[in-house]
Amino acid sequence: MNKVFALLALPFALSLSPIAAAQTLLKLGHYAEVAHPAHTAALQFAKNVEARTQGAVKVQIYPANQLGSPPEVLQQTKLGTIDMALPTHGQMDKYEKAFAAVVLPFAFENLAHAHRALDGEGTQWLAPLAEKQGFKMLAHWEWGFRHLTNSKRPVNKPEDVAGLKVRVPPEVQLEAAMAALGAQVTKIAFPELYMSLSQGVVDGQENPISVIASNKIYEVQKHLALTNHAYNSMIHVMNLEKWNRLTPAQQKVVQEESAAAGAMMRKAMADAEAKQIADLGAAGMAVTRPDTKLFQAKMGPAYKQISDYAGDANVKKLLAIAEKAKSK
Repeated sequence: MNKVFALLALPFALSLSPIAAAQTLLKLGHYAEVAHPAHTAALQFAKNVEARTQGAVKVQIYPANQLGSPPEVLQQTKLGTIDMALPTHGQMDKYEKAFAAVVLPFAFENLAHAHRALDGEGTQWLAPLAEKQGFKMLAHWEWGFRHLTNSKRPVNKPEDVAGLKVRVPPEVQLEAAMAALGAQVTKIAFPELYMSLSQGVVDGQENPISVIASNKIYEVQKHLALTNHAYNSMIHVMNLEKWNRLTPAQQKVVQEESAAAGAMMRKAMADAEAKQIADLGAAGMAVTRPDTKLFQAKMGPAYKQISDYAGDANVKKLLAIAEKAKSK
């Protein structure tokens, strides 16, 4: 009887595609609010991976710091407690200093320039370094150029930043940039940012437009200056050991769908930004568009500090990649 059952089961077993050969549940933690395009991209990624692997690979999404602060989620991903994360380059540099160079202030002219640099030679440079630290780099997503908000005064020139108490994340590059402008820099965890602004613990903060909008920073800040002082990108990373457990066919799907989700997120954010800025103005924020070259001219001390932290060779490598990626 057992032989008969085995013979009957054989065709079914043989019909299983290599993509559906194993049942895998992956946890993806990130820090964006559910209204942010990053969460939409994560949901698209999960849906498409499950569909293309016939349910063999499922992804559970935990947004808005549900699994801990960004540094905690990234550390858990390295340890394998969480399977995937969406850190920025500034968060990844705690494990590999080369990532720190990417957030060099004013390194990129615009989004297209940043995307060309990071998707091409940038990934070829950084991905092997990430693997040495236990991370599989799947794709660059988006976060955007960072801008400055505050509750005290409009910012039209670098001198207007002097003396402002500005919150930055625990990233040397952003701390150095604000300090070079004369700000009193304070490092506060992102989940505590809104409360700190509302209570006047700090005067301002700097983040991409999408973060200012989706986290309702406009409720506790009067002024927005479009400074474009640094570009940040989310990087979709996976615990390398978990990646190696996937079949080659499953790996292909995960990599392709990560790239597709990142492309969708980039387009959604670029398409929405002009309206978001207008909406922030309508919500009561006074928007200024200062000459960013004046701010860039103040970055000498920041470049020195970042080079000391990231390594001079890494900064030169990033600048060479950025130069090659400029549109001709």
